[in-house]
Amino acid sequence: MGHNGLPAPGDGVGQSTRGADTVRVGDVVQGGDAARTTTRLVGVDLARGLAVLGMYAAHVGPNPGDGGVIGFVMEVTHGRSSALFAFLAGFSILLITGRRVPKTGPAGRQARVKILIRAAILLVLGTLLTASGTKVEVILAYYGLYFLLALPLARLRADTLAVIAVASVLVLPQIMFTVIATDSGWTAAVNRFDPLAWLSGRGDPSSSNDGLIGLLLNGGYPALSWLPFVFAGMAVARLDLSDTVIRGRLAATGLGLMVLGYGGSALALSLAPGAAARPGILYAPWWSDVADDPTGWRQLVVAMPHSETTLSIVANTGVALTVLIACLAACDRFQQFRRLATPLIAVGSMSLTAYVFHVVAIAVLGFDVLPAGSLPVLLGLSAIIMMFAYYWSRFFRRGPLEWLLHRATAVADRVR
Repeated sequence: MGHNGLPAPGDGVGQSTRGADTVRVGDVVQGGDAARTTTRLVGVDLARGLAVLGMYAAHVGPNPGDGGVIGFVMEVTHGRSSALFAFLAGFSILLITGRRVPKTGPAGRQARVKILIRAAILLVLGTLLTASGTKVEVILAYYGLYFLLALPLARLRADTLAVIAVASVLVLPQIMFTVIATDSGWTAAVNRFDPLAWLSGRGDPSSSNDGLIGLLLNGGYPALSWLPFVFAGMAVARLDLSDTVIRGRLAATGLGLMVLGYGGSALALSLAPGAAARPGILYAPWWSDVADDPTGWRQLVVAMPHSETTLSIVANTGVALTVLIACLAACDRFQQFRRLATPLIAVGSMSLTAYVFHVVAIAVLGFDVLPAGSLPVLLGLSAIIMMFAYYWSRFFRRGPLEWLLHRATAVADRVR
């Protein structure tokens, strides 16, 4: 299992949530629906920024197994940060193709081409980063595949997307586990002819989990078990998130999903014959990836991060939804809080840049094992990226890599 909290690449990768109807990071808008619209989108950047710092914690912070308050906080970041970003990836798709109302005509076709270009770039960039030998389990190529697979659903209504999300969380993990369990060697055969596996494996496709098979089935973030996060994010993005009643219902739904996922797993494991006693939450397979993997069918009812089970997906979707609603509400109601959170919001608006920065930093610092177990490094990298993002955003609308990606997709504007 990977123990990563990785970022989603920008808003659809390379595009900030601050669109034409919004303002720069740090600006305060007063009055009316315009203020609610701007604040709402900044709340998404705040949620993404939190997940970026969660990624940093998961990779270079102290090991959760060290215990104590710091160990617990580190455990919270493992897996749940990457789930939050997969959830926000669905949000990103609709921000490009039309959030409340799908774009149609030339604008709709241009938006779909932009998604396709971004997906292709992410597939290539993610594969190249993996081929560099980084110790980080790179998520970018997986994101590219998520975008490709979810794009056909971008015009659907919120209720339809919600039904698809529920169906996918019930069915797709079981398909994945069944295919992996019955693999007779065909996946290795496919890898031998897969250029992505050859490139990511640095000439040895048998050692790669980042070819097409890995991206779909057995990699760090396999599409069959991570697409439910994307579908759920798309369903939420389609709603009117400025409506306090809808926000309240979504918050209640998020808490309910956490209880269902984590509580259901804890109950199932406690009732399982021969279930081992749990020494504490940090070692409980219904919560922590520090716990030992249960054997037999009990593997299917754990909710630990990156276990890819239905219950873990349900629980982490609840976490993602709750964090998003909390960020939206905080930015909407507390202007002073929003000012204080400006550096973190800026990080969320350029998460592709922040992601590549952390990959490079880990390589430069020479960490061979992740998590690196260094609280000073975690605090230092977090401070650097927040300061950089804050000052950059004062002068530029997009982060450095976000600007390059925006330019690369500009060709889609020629589509008619």
